Amino acid sequence: MATGMLGGISLTVARGVEAEDFLVRLGADSEQLQRHDLYNERYELAAPAGLNVSHAMYGTCGDWLYILEDDFRGFATWWAGYRTVAAMAPLVGEEIICLTQNRHDAPSLILHAPGDGQTWEAEFKGETERSSGLDAALHAAGAVFPSFYAGTASSTEEESRYFEEHLHELQPAVFAAVGNYCGITIGRDSVEAGDLPLVLVPSLF
Repeated sequence: MATGMLGGISLTVARGVEAEDFLVRLGADSEQLQRHDLYNERYELAAPAGLNVSHAMYGTCGDWLYILEDDFRGFATWWAGYRTVAAMAPLVGEEIICLTQNRHDAPSLILHAPGDGQTWEAEFKGETERSSGLDAALHAAGAVFPSFYAGTASSTEEESRYFEEHLHELQPAVFAAVGNYCGITIGRDSVEAGDLPLVLVPSLF
C-alpha cells in the first residue's frame, strides 16, 4: 500500500489567506489540523463518524499554501465547491490557482482566481486569456499547445494528432508552469513518502 502520492495529483495553491483558514473553508476540522497528523499515517487514524472524507496533504512555500489531492475521481476539492459552497468562493485579495485532473469528468482544468473575486479557467493545453502572468508562465513551460482550427477536417485532424503525440508532455508542463509562476518547490520524495501534513476534507460528490 502506497504511503504517499505517486500520480494523478490535483493541486490547489492560495496566497493572501491564512493556511488554516483556507483549509477550514474547504471543510477541514481545525482540531484535526492542530494534531499535525502526517499523510502516511492516514490509515492508522479513525475516520470521522458518518462523514465521507478525502485525504489530502498540504504545506507552505513562501507566501503560498499548497494542497495535493489524489482522490480516485481525480478532482480538486476547491474546483468542486468554489461555485456552490459560499465559504470556498475566492475573496478579493486572495489569489488561488487550481489544477484539477477530473479523471472521471474530463477535461483537466486550470483555474485562476487572480485576486479580484473572479475565477477564470482553461483546459490543460490552453491559456486562461485573462491572467497574463500565469498565461506567460504556461507558454514558457510549453504547456500551451498550438491551435490548428480553421474550420476544416484536415486542421482538426492535425490538432488531434499533435495532441496525441505530445500528451505525455502536457501535465508536467502545466505543473511546472504553476510552480514557476508561484515560486513553489514541493519535494517529490516527501510527496511519494507521504511525510507532509494530512488534512481531511469532506467529499463533495
